[in-house]
Amino acid sequence: MFRRWVTFNLVGGLGVLVQLGVLSILVGWMEWHYLLGTALAVEAAVLHNFLWHEHWTWADRTADARGAAFGRFLAFNLANGGISITGNLLLMRLMVGGFAMHYAAANLLTIVVCSILNFLASDRFVFTPSGSRRGTADFDPDPKGVKNLCTKQDLPESPAAWECSSF
Repeated sequence: MFRRWVTFNLVGGLGVLVQLGVLSILVGWMEWHYLLGTALAVEAAVLHNFLWHEHWTWADRTADARGAAFGRFLAFNLANGGISITGNLLLMRLMVGGFAMHYAAANLLTIVVCSILNFLASDRFVFTPSGSRRGTADFDPDPKGVKNLCTKQDLPESPAAWECSSF
């Protein structure tokens, strides 16, 4: 777990450079609004980080499930992207809009705050160990085998019928 945390942070460090670079171009050079620039810069970093995590940080968990990469990408974008964009926009609004902090310094602080939540979301939800049902790569739409319990003989008042009608 420690090695994975260190690798996650190395990738995250590269992602910080991507995020700050995109943010600097959009806000500093192109003079876009800092919140729009932040959202786009975070998404650029999320895409960058996913590729590195897929092939390095969690490569041991993705090698046997290459066909599920798109599902992991969607889960990563929803989990880490959601945490990062929501956290960045809220904290940037507070620090830049409320406390008049420089956008780059505020952005660095928001990245630090979001990183622990992002690691936990990646490790527990996106890049799950093989055989686990927690992530989308191993998603089972019928985890209790309810479909196998339902038969034409089930009466509406039987417990098996209740299970059948509840999903």
